[in-house]
Amino acid sequence: MGEAPVWGVFVLPGLVGVVAFVAVVFDSALQVRAAGRPLSVSAVLVAPLRAVVRLLIGQRRATTAADVVLWRTGVVLVPVIALLAALVLPLGGVAVSDLAVGVVWFNAMEILAWAAVWMAGWGPNAALSLVGGYRFVAQGLAYELPHMFALITAATAAGTLRVGGIVEAQSGLWFVVWMPVAFVVYLLSAMAMAFWGPFDAPLGRDLAGGAAGELSGVDRLVFLGGRWLLLVVAAAMAVPLFLGGGSGPWLPGWVWTLLKTAVVLVVVVWLGRRIPTVRMDRFAELAWVVLIPVTILQALVVALVVLIR
Repeated sequence: MGEAPVWGVFVLPGLVGVVAFVAVVFDSALQVRAAGRPLSVSAVLVAPLRAVVRLLIGQRRATTAADVVLWRTGVVLVPVIALLAALVLPLGGVAVSDLAVGVVWFNAMEILAWAAVWMAGWGPNAALSLVGGYRFVAQGLAYELPHMFALITAATAAGTLRVGGIVEAQSGLWFVVWMPVAFVVYLLSAMAMAFWGPFDAPLGRDLAGGAAGELSGVDRLVFLGGRWLLLVVAAAMAVPLFLGGGSGPWLPGWVWTLLKTAVVLVVVVWLGRRIPTVRMDRFAELAWVVLIPVTILQALVVALVVLIR
């Protein structure tokens, strides 16, 4: 596993952004079908672009006694954190930065997202926005331990925290084959990380939009765009962790990486539109009573297999 040249730092945001836009178009198609309308270029492709333009030219909303610095910082940090987490993602056999502690770096960036969303919720000095921010922190406390055990399981099997090393350890057999529980839990936590689908309570309708309720104009565009980037990066990380990275016949490694990422994204986006929002207390109960025990058991089984062989 090698590192990309300096220009890779500039290519990465564009590549992640393109994948995120494709995911948005797919989600738009799902919404059109759910509404019973026929699929068309206008409904699927033009509608998201129109929404982007509307937000770009829209006026920013102001609230009384808002902490503008905290508010704007939280909004901007969401996409920045997603791109920083993507630095360790390998595209084929190359990553922008193949850190020795790449798994730890990825998890640390994810935890910083808690602070960013909370800041975006606190800054406007509005009750419903603040509750949305705190909901995301509570959600993070529920999903983080199962998520960490899923990451640890893959790292234990490979004997390294380097993402490239985890890919190399799957040359004979993908990790998803013998650690399916960790893979499923990781996908659930990936959706929770991006507060997507059943885990969108931080932006709940009962809170009039929650953490994003007071955002408008370019602020709302940056925040929601960052949410999509988080979803793309979290889904893409499943490829080197469990799906063998860029390994595959005939095609170049980077093509296999993109194809696998696209499949994971399709599954995640589709599930997000099929499963209703889960209440915070129910999710916390599920995490502590079910997800943590099964991920610990999965980690123990993997550790035993590693010791025996």
